[in-house]
Amino acid sequence: MALERPLTVGLARRLFGAVPERALALVRAAWPRAVGPDLARRTDVVALEGTTLRIRVPDARWRKELHRMQPAILARLRETIGEMAPRRLGFMEGPVTPPAETASTARREPKGAEPEAPLPPAVVAGALALDEDLRARFLEVAARYLARTKGGTHD
Repeated sequence: MALERPLTVGLARRLFGAVPERALALVRAAWPRAVGPDLARRTDVVALEGTTLRIRVPDARWRKELHRMQPAILARLRETIGEMAPRRLGFMEGPVTPPAETASTARREPKGAEPEAPLPPAVVAGALALDEDLRARFLEVAARYLARTKGGTHD
């Protein structure tokens, strides 16, 4: 489920506000729109504790980068889900479970292409300023470039 436009406050409260699990489902649905699909794949929305959204990240580098991005992420969540958006993000490190991909959202690799290694957090963070179509293309090209120039390492 992806949100295409902001919900009205009244509608959001009626649909999601009374039950904490529903509020978490709303935030989970808004997360990819707030951070972009690439960053959404590298994080897990774990829990909503009061006004704090708990996010699992793969390592300390990602935690640090997302902490710096927190104001922008929270602003995008507010734009999408209004006053139901969390006021704070809390990060925990651990294995991130990739979301199940559908046939329409799965990225198709050319035959014989090796899977791309994850991009550095700074590259993904910089791509958030781009529009969604341009961001996806930029991240694709950046991954290929980094794989060629650094032998596949991104440090």
